[in-house]
Amino acid sequence: MNTHNPNDFRYRVRRSDDTAERFQRVPMAVRTLSSNMLFQGEHEIGIEHHGALYRLKITRQGKLILNK
Repeated sequence: MNTHNPNDFRYRVRRSDDTAERFQRVPMAVRTLSSNMLFQGEHEIGIEHHGALYRLKITRQGKLILNK
């Protein structure tokens, strides 16, 4: 049984026909780095941000986790 409500907010966002408004919120260019370039064969790197150290790790499943 389908309990989908057409007035549901998520439905309205996905089905929005106002493409001009949607594209204005998306950045035109994002600097992109490959994870291979960042990790250089390691499974964990440190990132210093505003005086705090964060650890970015590659899990066994190949996903990324960021911890403070």
